[in-house]
Amino acid sequence: MSAVDPSLPVGVADTATVAQALAQAAAALGGEARVEAELLLAHALGRPRAWLIAHAHDRIGAAAAAAFAALLARRIAGEPVAYLLGRRGFWSFDLQVTPAVLIPRADSERLVECALTELADDRPLRVVDLGTGSGALALAIARERPLAEVVAIDASAAALAVARANADEAGLSARLQFVQGDWLMPLAVAGCDAIVSNPPYIAVGDRHLREGDLRFEPAQALVAGVDGLDAIRVIVRDAPRHLRAGGWLWLEHGFEQAAAVRALLAAAGFVAIVTHRDLEGRERVSGGRTVA
Repeated sequence: MSAVDPSLPVGVADTATVAQALAQAAAALGGEARVEAELLLAHALGRPRAWLIAHAHDRIGAAAAAAFAALLARRIAGEPVAYLLGRRGFWSFDLQVTPAVLIPRADSERLVECALTELADDRPLRVVDLGTGSGALALAIARERPLAEVVAIDASAAALAVARANADEAGLSARLQFVQGDWLMPLAVAGCDAIVSNPPYIAVGDRHLREGDLRFEPAQALVAGVDGLDAIRVIVRDAPRHLRAGGWLWLEHGFEQAAAVRALLAAAGFVAIVTHRDLEGRERVSGGRTVA
């Protein structure tokens, strides 16, 4: 009879087949159970997810069973799948992620799309990504605008290490500059074509901080004062002196903050102010340009 560790929330027998292990995990996980189970088992086996289909009746073995059970225990406790795998897809990348950085999300791809609409692809550009985290925004813009030089700024040395590793993997390190510091303070140059940021925008004490993946993500990348707008206020205040005439500032924000962000942009002298909606139709990205 095969061994099952009774201390784990999901005991995975070392004689279990791929199909049996997935069924056990899906029954325990709920929600996006099947997808998560497949991702975690593929990771435990060191195989691509597609391999599981062709090898449904293969036994997973003792080492993989133990690794899979440990991953399931952590996931059942709420730990994000991206941190368990150490990877997350964003744009055209498979990015490294650690608990030092926010998990890249599809909503932020909308921010990239907005910025690209105002960035020419036939001339040199200078773009700044504030609070770069994993480097997701900076890398996406660098890939889509080959003539752009991108400056990625973050206050966290650990986050910058992750961003550098992702730039190395993507072959884009030569076109990215990594700078440690708070928002625009360490940026000496002016004349930027665009500044983009997915800053912290959750209010202190917001109940969502106690739910889901947010419980495990770095608080300094999530929380920004009593109304969630402290970081955005600083960025909007300081951005004009670093942008060229006609340069754009693009910000991701909470879906209930669009009106407040537009008001801040207007008060700082930005024009052509616009808000774009995310995949669920919520106001998620706002921007404005300096006077040309």
